[in-house]
Amino acid sequence: MSAPEREEALLRVEGLRTWFPIKKGLFRHTVGWVQAVDDVSLRIEAGKTLALVGESGCGKTTAGRSILRLEEPQKGEVWFEGVDLLTVAQHELKPFRSRVQIVFQDPNASLNPRMRVRDIIAEGMRSFGIGADEADRSERVAALLARVQLDPEQMWRYPHEFSGGQRQRICIARALAVEPHLIICDEAVSALDVSIQAQILNLLSDLQRELGLAYLFITHDLGVVRYLAHDVAVMYLGQVVEQGPTERVFEAPEHPYTRALLAAVPSVDPEHRNASALLEGDVPSPANPPEGCRFHTRCPEIFDRCSREAPELLQIGGAGEGKSRCFLAQDGD
Repeated sequence: MSAPEREEALLRVEGLRTWFPIKKGLFRHTVGWVQAVDDVSLRIEAGKTLALVGESGCGKTTAGRSILRLEEPQKGEVWFEGVDLLTVAQHELKPFRSRVQIVFQDPNASLNPRMRVRDIIAEGMRSFGIGADEADRSERVAALLARVQLDPEQMWRYPHEFSGGQRQRICIARALAVEPHLIICDEAVSALDVSIQAQILNLLSDLQRELGLAYLFITHDLGVVRYLAHDVAVMYLGQVVEQGPTERVFEAPEHPYTRALLAAVPSVDPEHRNASALLEGDVPSPANPPEGCRFHTRCPEIFDRCSREAPELLQIGGAGEGKSRCFLAQDGD
């Protein structure tokens, strides 16, 4: 990859692998591996949103945690603002923690119930030396609450005094408090009512426009993807099987798995549902993925080569058109 291409991406992930050992017996010997993330490559430009999509258990959350090194990958590169984070010692990661933040799925579990909202949001500021003193930090907290459309006077309340949507706004304010460049949203709206989801998505969109934020948005909801994301990467059984601009992936999906996900989206128009593309069977275990293409055991378009050879994620069409991990798309290019 050329130097200009390296500089263009805020985050560039190459060949990421995070496997978890399976241990058994009295002496806890490793007898196998759960291949949660296996050869994942992603790219996010400054001010843009990449959606990482797939069924539950596909490895998308582990990928997000591995980028932050909340899980330690065994292999790969995670380039953020020109530095490979996987080569940085854990005790030297602090400067990067402020520039990459995460918003989790469950705000109840991620907010300390014994702390007031003011202290929850100011905690990161203290850690990174943001704000001249406590009075200055209180002013910053008030401004952040207003920015996420909450009453600044509510900073003295405890998390249990807020609704689920309000608690997620507090989590967003906490992430913003340390002035990040990238926020990883791990199913950040999936636990909320539909109407509240829309409000949070609008807020995230507004913040991106105002602050130039980039998002890695981890989700299983394709409606959210189409609304918020500039690009999408589709994961299946630990691997990205398709990625590209959101509109292209939605309008002309190249991989059978992507077509199956889109076919499963509820629609009042029967012509928009392709019954032949719907998935059958269960997802194989990541501890024992199939040989060849990992999707071939459920693929409606399987042929002999699929069970013998593992396809690579390759460019389809011209630059910017997208990539696919499917022999049919590659052979037809």
